[in-house]
This record gives sequence, structure tokens and C-alpha cells, in this order.
Amino acid sequence: MSEQNFYDEISLAEVAETMGKKAVKLGLIRSLTVRIFSDSWQFYLPNHADMEPLTPEEAYLQLKALVEHA
Repeated sequence: MSEQNFYDEISLAEVAETMGKKAVKLGLIRSLTVRIFSDSWQFYLPNHADMEPLTPEEAYLQLKALVEHA
């Protein structure tokens, strides 16, 4: 997998969103919900145990692990 570049929270969130779309396309998750607020992004993955929103950092790490193991 190619190196992902991000420089701040917004670019990290955009990379996480892209990885989420790739995970959906590969059939690793059935959906991804992203809520974008003026000061933050929240990610929701299906079947996540507590259904709490993930930060961009948490979403990136979880989605990266999913996509890399596929």
C-alpha cells in the first residue's frame, strides 16, 4: 500500500474517509458514516462495539489495519 500523506487534522480526516470508501468497496465494512462539523469530524463504523464516534486518528488506524489485511 502506498504511503499516505497528511499534514493536519483535516488532511488526516480526508485520508481516513478515503480509506473508509476503499474498505466499503472491498466489502470489508458495509458502510461508513462521517459527520463533519466546523471544528471536527466524527466517523462511525458499522458493528463497532460501542457505536461511539471515532476521531479521525482512531478511524485512520482502524481502517488502515482493515485495508492492509485485505
